[in-house]
Amino acid sequence: MVSQEQRRRQLAREKFLRQQQRRTDARRKARTRNAVIASALGVVLIGSLALYTTGVLKDVDKTNAGAEVTESASPSKAPDPCDKPAAGKVKTETWKKEPAMTIDKSADYTMKLSTTCGDIDIALKASAAPRTVNSFNFLANKGYLDHTKCHRMTDSGIFVLQCGDPTGTGSGGPGYTIPDENLKDKSLKGDVYPAGTVAMANQYNAQTGEGRNSGGSQFFLVYQDSPLPPDYTPFGTVSEAGMTVLKKIADAGAQAPDPTTGNTAPNATVVINKATVSAS
Repeated sequence: MVSQEQRRRQLAREKFLRQQQRRTDARRKARTRNAVIASALGVVLIGSLALYTTGVLKDVDKTNAGAEVTESASPSKAPDPCDKPAAGKVKTETWKKEPAMTIDKSADYTMKLSTTCGDIDIALKASAAPRTVNSFNFLANKGYLDHTKCHRMTDSGIFVLQCGDPTGTGSGGPGYTIPDENLKDKSLKGDVYPAGTVAMANQYNAQTGEGRNSGGSQFFLVYQDSPLPPDYTPFGTVSEAGMTVLKKIADAGAQAPDPTTGNTAPNATVVINKATVSAS
């Protein structure tokens, strides 16, 4: 006959095993989620359109091999800190060719993202990434980014907010592609994109060497130092005030991955009401 003490110990052991299993499951889910969120930076080209995919970035597992993942990676339930989007419709126009060069490479350019969460000013690197800056100057003048939603935010492994897709799903692009630029930027040290970096999404696969020069309109803003290989064109730096806005967005957390797209959308409603590029 099992004594009361033996039964107590058995129940305690069963509880411990259940806790261990839950931790193991949580770590497995977190690793899967990290692989999915890293795909936020991937691009696939189909015909003349640049379509973004949820395929895994091959380098992320290697980059984050030593990272400790815990149950704290679960999505936040913080309230939405941002305002309602301004009235207006997203543009659907696309173009077959990269726009002709119209910017002055020696001038200082700023891109202002007037968002539902506040203004994010970005100092653009026209001399180091002229074709990227020229493309955003073109897209902003066309109103291409206006009323678009920032559709992905990652809050473990890498820490970025991704925007620039008019479909809001991760599958949109302007129809043309631009080359990679400035991959040896002095700010990229030790395979880390520092907080405040603004860089392009692309398709590059380090294992196959394919996917270079595949940027479109999607870009990401780094709100916390993020371990990534130098494969994504850094073309701007967020202002101090803009970082405050990004922190507000990040503090609200991210949602669980969408079962269809794999997107981990921010809890905050982040919509670019208006994007402008100006020279000074």
